[in-house]
Amino acid sequence: MILDWFRNISFGQPWFFTLLVFIPVLIIWYWRKNLKNSSSLLISSAKGVEAAANFKTSFHHLPFILRILSLALFITALARPQTRNDEQRKEGDGVDIVLCIDVSGSMSAEDLQPNRLEAAKQVAANFVDGRPTDRIGLVVFSGESFTQCPITADHNVVKLQILNIRSGFLQDGTAIGTGLATSVERLKTSKAKSKVVILLTDGENNGGLIDPQTAKEIAKSLKVKVYTIGVGTDGYAPIPQVSPLGTIRTNEKVNIDEKLLTQIASETGGRYFRAKDNEGLKNIYSEIDKLEKSKVEISIFTNYTERFIPFVMAALALLLLEMILKYTTFKKFP
Repeated sequence: MILDWFRNISFGQPWFFTLLVFIPVLIIWYWRKNLKNSSSLLISSAKGVEAAANFKTSFHHLPFILRILSLALFITALARPQTRNDEQRKEGDGVDIVLCIDVSGSMSAEDLQPNRLEAAKQVAANFVDGRPTDRIGLVVFSGESFTQCPITADHNVVKLQILNIRSGFLQDGTAIGTGLATSVERLKTSKAKSKVVILLTDGENNGGLIDPQTAKEIAKSLKVKVYTIGVGTDGYAPIPQVSPLGTIRTNEKVNIDEKLLTQIASETGGRYFRAKDNEGLKNIYSEIDKLEKSKVEISIFTNYTERFIPFVMAALALLLLEMILKYTTFKKFP
């Protein structure tokens, strides 16, 4: 613990350590002084004074050692030992983002690994990690839509909700308009300068209470930029089906309304992307990350806490001990 404390110490005026060069000078002076003053005395017997002499002879340099140590501590205190604490403050304009993810039954297709939904969840979670200064929310949809997580700066909560996405708890279908409208609604009260929806789907609009064109116009009126992602390979994709004989896989045609998704994106200022495999989906989120950069300035403030008092107290304690020894145990009589 003490070692950790010293490891975190820095010095505000380290040039005071140059005074330490006087310590060797004082030691040499003291040694030469004692060498001159040393003398021998012949007596017939030393039995009476042997015990007292042994202690004083062995430790008669102790007061000088204490004085040298106290001087070293005073010099260290003058060098201003201090601990440093760096604090980051982030200021600027972040982006408010809603991730709108299709959870319809077709998202279980295995043309992405392990399937479309799981691949989308993992990439979305990684995307959240890369946006530390933004507020992010989550909307899921199939035949209807649901706000899985309101817009928040707590990214741990957002990631937890993304990883907890499951299909089957909403009415099946692909209500693109309803999903987009719910996402835009979450951004309605946002005061961020940039508001974004990232809508991911693998199908064509076939349900919901709100038409995709209507949802698009609402997004335009609120200046919400929409990036759309069509996920799925070309042709057919294997989809697991549960039957009395167990899970079987059937090939179903991939039908993505790219014309609609492109129109929504282009008219709201976003872009349409097509993800045919895991790597493609990952690259799409990376591209969106580059396109939607937050304007945030990070300022680092350094606080210093002075730590010279323990050194001064230790030096005074050593001086006090030296004086006590000098005028008691090592007192010189005329």
